[in-house]
Amino acid sequence: MNAPVLTPTSRTLSWCLHLLVVGLLGLAGGRAVADRLPQAAAVVAVAVACGLVYAAGPLLPRVRTSRRAAAGWLALVGVVWLALLALTPDGVWVAFPLYFLQLHLLSRRAGLAAVAVTALAAIGAFAAHRGSLSPAIAIGPALGAAVAVAVVWGYQALYRESEHRRRLIEELTATRADLAEAQHEAGVLAERERLAREIHDTLAQGLSSIQLLLRAAGRDLPDTSVNAARYVEQARQAAADNLAEARRFVAALTPPALDDTTLAGALTRLCATISAREISARETSAHETSARDRITARFHLTGDAVPLPTAHEVALLRIAQAALANTVRHSQATTVEVTLSYLGDHVALDVVDDGTGFDPGRLLAPDPASGGFGLAAIRTRTHALGGTVTIESGAGRGTALAVQLPLLPPTESLPPAESKPGARP
Repeated sequence: MNAPVLTPTSRTLSWCLHLLVVGLLGLAGGRAVADRLPQAAAVVAVAVACGLVYAAGPLLPRVRTSRRAAAGWLALVGVVWLALLALTPDGVWVAFPLYFLQLHLLSRRAGLAAVAVTALAAIGAFAAHRGSLSPAIAIGPALGAAVAVAVVWGYQALYRESEHRRRLIEELTATRADLAEAQHEAGVLAERERLAREIHDTLAQGLSSIQLLLRAAGRDLPDTSVNAARYVEQARQAAADNLAEARRFVAALTPPALDDTTLAGALTRLCATISAREISARETSAHETSARDRITARFHLTGDAVPLPTAHEVALLRIAQAALANTVRHSQATTVEVTLSYLGDHVALDVVDDGTGFDPGRLLAPDPASGGFGLAAIRTRTHALGGTVTIESGAGRGTALAVQLPLLPPTESLPPAESKPGARP
């Protein structure tokens, strides 16, 4: 049998039973000494032996886990008790706690049989000490056995009902948790489907049209317009890249920039792309070809690279894209340094430029017409993953953006603030 789980109530009842046995054994020995019985020493010795044998039971784990071991222990206690009962009639009172032990440790049928044998032994021994058998002598042990059976069986029935209710409550709680999780997942899926439809019907279709138009414009350009053809091709490639981003977002997969490469590789390619596009775009007129108007983006990796959760990689890539977009459009910088640092229990991304800078305390609120969503999206992504964002800037002192994310167990979920890379800040 399995060891029963001891609740505070069952522990209290067990201790009460132990104290009752000790008290009754002490009563038998004490009365034998007080009455100056010739066999007083023997009564005290047998009472002590019975107490020691009884005390061994709670200390033996097998008594609680094996009915065979419990039966052996009860048999040994019964033998010592019969010896005590043969010496003094006061030993009959020990039969009452023995009833509870037998009913608790043995099976229902074996326990009932043991109780009956114990009651008959108590009645016979008590009658032998009194020299006669009367109804009064039989009523005491028999009534005690009946009360013990009723109490133990009633307690067991209540315990089974309590366990049944506890299991029902656990199942109900688990069902409610599953239902809440299912409703949450249904809501997330519905929102993803809505966003997917919106992106597919607006951004994806628009980017696809732009790509087709630029391809047609490239075919119609004269052969002598080499620079124009190169700019058109770069614009078409940018539209194709962003179309792939939109389609991949619709499919709820990782960004294409992270396909078949690491985060460091994606950031290296992003910096190279920024440098190439900015130099080419700013060579369209002679007054924009000075060194001051060109921007060079460089990537640095520090620390020992470790696998990051997908959500962290996506967030860091998007943050770098948004930060570089802000640098290109607003800072008038010539260089920008992107550093990815693995620092043990967290990962850091730093984007530092030598541009005009700004006052972080006077940022305008995001506006659909003029933009301004870049820094807000960076903060949202970072805070969603439990990270921190620090921005240091000033007029003529450039801008330094520092993001730190704690390294959590890998998860395949994307951060909730998934926005299109390169969106207008």
